[in-house]
Amino acid sequence: MADDILGEIARMLVEVVGEDFLQDVEIGMDTAFNEELALESIEFVALAQRVRDRYGDGTDLAAFVADLDLDRLTNLTVGDLVRHLGPRVRPAGV
Repeated sequence: MADDILGEIARMLVEVVGEDFLQDVEIGMDTAFNEELALESIEFVALAQRVRDRYGDGTDLAAFVADLDLDRLTNLTVGDLVRHLGPRVRPAGV
């Protein structure tokens, strides 16, 4: 399940920031939104909307990041997002 979510997040990131920008970045669980992806806040909002559209209202990323302290927020990784989504995502066909 985590691999499926990771693949979806990677696809969404390509949609949000563009394939050209991510050409030299391999998106994995340890990929940092701030440092490696240099995701702007507006891009994170766009990603959050795609996540909500794909996985439903229970995946509210704004609420998720609101509970993080500054250090954790600035070091947020794709894996953190995948782990947040995991318990909130139903397997296909359920």
